[in-house]
Amino acid sequence: MKDTSPPVTSGLRDTELDDATLDRLLKKTWETPKGLYGWLATVDHKAIGRRYIVTAFIFFLLAGLAAVAMRLQLAVPENQLVGPDLYNQLFTMHGTTMMFLFAVPIMEAFGVYLVPLMIGTRNIAFPRLNAFSYWVYLSGGIMLWVAFALNTGADAGWFSYVPLAGPEFGVGKRSDFWAQMVTFTEVAGLAVAVEIIATIFKQRAPGMSLDRIPIFVWSMLVTSFVILFAMPAVMIASTMLILDRLVGTHFFNPAEGGDALLWQHLFWFFGHPEVYIIFIPATGFVSAIIPTFVRRPMFGHLAIVLALISIGFLSFGLWVHHMFATGLPQLGESFFTASSMAIAIPSGLQIFCWIATIWGGRPIFKTPMLFVLGFIVTFVLGGLTGVMVASVPLDLQVHDTYFVVAHFHYVLVGGAVFPLLGAVHYWYPKVTGRMMGEQLGLWSFALIFIGFNATFFPMHILGLQGMPRRVYTYMPETGWAGTNLFVSLSSSLLVAGLILFAWNAVKSLKSGAAAGDNPWDAPTLEWATSSPPRSYNFSRIPVVSHREPLWAQRQFLDVVSGLRVDARELVSGTVADAAPQLREPSVDNSIWPFLSALAVGATFIGSIFTPWAVVWGGIPIAIGLIGWFWPKGNPEDEE
Repeated sequence: MKDTSPPVTSGLRDTELDDATLDRLLKKTWETPKGLYGWLATVDHKAIGRRYIVTAFIFFLLAGLAAVAMRLQLAVPENQLVGPDLYNQLFTMHGTTMMFLFAVPIMEAFGVYLVPLMIGTRNIAFPRLNAFSYWVYLSGGIMLWVAFALNTGADAGWFSYVPLAGPEFGVGKRSDFWAQMVTFTEVAGLAVAVEIIATIFKQRAPGMSLDRIPIFVWSMLVTSFVILFAMPAVMIASTMLILDRLVGTHFFNPAEGGDALLWQHLFWFFGHPEVYIIFIPATGFVSAIIPTFVRRPMFGHLAIVLALISIGFLSFGLWVHHMFATGLPQLGESFFTASSMAIAIPSGLQIFCWIATIWGGRPIFKTPMLFVLGFIVTFVLGGLTGVMVASVPLDLQVHDTYFVVAHFHYVLVGGAVFPLLGAVHYWYPKVTGRMMGEQLGLWSFALIFIGFNATFFPMHILGLQGMPRRVYTYMPETGWAGTNLFVSLSSSLLVAGLILFAWNAVKSLKSGAAAGDNPWDAPTLEWATSSPPRSYNFSRIPVVSHREPLWAQRQFLDVVSGLRVDARELVSGTVADAAPQLREPSVDNSIWPFLSALAVGATFIGSIFTPWAVVWGGIPIAIGLIGWFWPKGNPEDEE
């Protein structure tokens, strides 16, 4: 393909270099320095994506331990293992960590790692912002769990309803730590969303038109737009809450003209799209895994893309179905019932396309494929109960019972964690250069699938029998003891399966079979580079002429030439057709995003104790940003 970008008169170009010399020079330009400084200063999207993934799974472990403690407490009636105050902290920390510190960050983490590779570019857009977002996310999570360790853990539920979380009933600093944790994680989430959108729109490999974008990349694009429109609502709500608590405003105080229901509207305007922020990337995992293991392109590619966009739009019209029991006008509730049922249509369309692809192919039942099949089964069950609770009369009966707990976990664990574990198994060789053990993978899938369904399906029955959510104990006369004991015992199978999966991942780092560049014979561009990828991803930027480039061009890919090798440079193209427009500089490693994140974190934490922290914290934040954007040498090399 001809180089159509503007002529440049300076810099060493890749045009006349042989492959060995090119790789040596690119490594020198793009590699991260060794030692602590390099670890803190790196802007490599792969290094930051790996950190996001590992950190999110650590928070998943902590939230899982909280869940185990709750199930032990509920195994028998009138149990005294965990007191009511600690139990309130446990279920709040479990839900908050799973939703804010694991589910959303892990999906964005896969986007940070995979999107640049899948679209054929060398780094993510705004690399320093990407590094900054990780350190902010890590600071918020550590703050929340340190507070819990000091018996100041959040205790008003992961949704932190007022007035329970307000100044009248939420005594101490527990809800303050929760509110600031939300601000931390949403700053990080919004930053990553902006990076992914800019990367997909402007840095795709030449020839990768909108029609040739992989479905996983489409899923991350839709998710990022949902984040941009949904997350500001909860950031505003958490800021209003902490102002009520620390400054004396009355946003949620009805006695002074505020409105307690305003919190629910703002929170759920974010909270229900958040379910799809988690679910949409999971469907992208499924749409990436199925074609590889059935050896045929995805049936209904365009239909799936339109379904993803439809889900993104419809997700903003569902939030009131969390509030059917609050006394809202029935006519208004009926519209949200219709919307809640309508969103099942594009979800069902995706399931139809996945099944049609499997039906028309030659399935290979490796571990990633088994997790996909487990996802289809569990998500269909969760979707059916979702349609049920969208009905106002039924919702009024099962509201705040264990029926909702069961539905929620079927949708999120079945709809997100199953595809996620399949994705870990699928892309593990790309990230590490090693294969995960197949036999251990099969055993872990069996234990997780059986343990999950045996744990959460009986909760539907408990809910229909009237067991309320968020109770730390119950009386023997209720008749719930046998089912709760069965649920608690079954959860041990789920825990065992997750432990086996984790052991497989850790063990395979050293003893896994060497993977090669494309062990699954997959069709997308991330498999066109080495495993693990080099610091610069691609020595020459590929040119895409097909939706499945590695299947259409098995011998070699066309490439773009003319990029500098002595400075970080990317190809930037048009939004619709990815026609090359210009050579775009990409910034070098920098310690300033880390220092700026420290300043922001100290300001947020200090504001819990005094409003003056916001004033004085502006000084180190300003210093960090000045260092971040201070020009150095050639302006072309600056972000």
